Amino acid sequence: MSERPVAVLAMRDDLVGQIFPSPVMAGLADAVDCDPGSVFTTAAAPPPALAAAQVLLTGWDSPRLDATVLAAAPKLRLVVHAAGSVKQLTTPELFAAGVAVSSAVAVNARPVAEFTVASIVLAARRVFRYAADYRAGVSRHGYPVGEDSGLYGLTVGVVGASQIGRLVLRMLAGYGVDLLVYDPFLTPSQAEELGATAVDLDTLCGRSDVVTVHAPELPETYRMIDERRLGLLRDGAVLVNTARGALVDTDALAAHCATGRIDAVLDVTDPEPLPVGHPLLDLPNVLVTPHLAGTRGRELRRFGEFVVAEVRRWLGGETLLGRVDPDALNRSA
Repeated sequence: MSERPVAVLAMRDDLVGQIFPSPVMAGLADAVDCDPGSVFTTAAAPPPALAAAQVLLTGWDSPRLDATVLAAAPKLRLVVHAAGSVKQLTTPELFAAGVAVSSAVAVNARPVAEFTVASIVLAARRVFRYAADYRAGVSRHGYPVGEDSGLYGLTVGVVGASQIGRLVLRMLAGYGVDLLVYDPFLTPSQAEELGATAVDLDTLCGRSDVVTVHAPELPETYRMIDERRLGLLRDGAVLVNTARGALVDTDALAAHCATGRIDAVLDVTDPEPLPVGHPLLDLPNVLVTPHLAGTRGRELRRFGEFVVAEVRRWLGGETLLGRVDPDALNRSA
């Protein structure tokens, strides 16, 4: 390009410094003109620089990129999202205008997968039950005979071969477990390449010792793990959900967990957050965390590094690694 492009930040202004710490911001400044003190949010009016912007760097709290925003940014050619899903951000008007959209969803996938695998390892060891017993004064020291714990030799069922689901499958490959996967868009040969066996969802629920959910939230996935499928889970099974709360019937899950028949690790819930006093919050065999599996803290810098690299790829005419296909949005997270 003959002149330096102008980029505008459209995200939570209090996170700009974490996403773009000084070395990362310096890398961005080498590629484009960008004022880190001028941030476009849902609560702020479009900054004057938007009129000249060819690049919009979005994140949490970015305005929806509708016709009004596009009218204020007539030169816009690229949107790079420093977060995961772009569903709440993009519009048909944006794609119709020929604007390329890229998402750091792959960056966000890794910490979620790491959190998921860590949760599976701990839950398989009954850590949450035993920690609750310990607090209550019940000793679990020693090596009980016939204890139903440990991950080795278990069957883990992955619901959804999303980027996160695929990472989870790859990470679990070295844990000595049998892997099942359900995804209506995954072929048996593709599942085999991931080290898993493709099965239907009912079979997965019936055969798995651990079920971990990684499907997108769509009308057809609403409460896909319902009362009937929870009933298919083996006694002692564990349900892990780091995807979306609406994929699981919360009331049915609470009832099954309350009997002690199954355990659960939930980073997402429906509703979210759960109201104070909800049964799931007090059960010793259930761990509920406040939607923290994704990129946080020091990891936010990875978003900024991805953005800078993607902008440079665009400037060099290279393929965008995180390019969003508008035709696939209806079945993505």
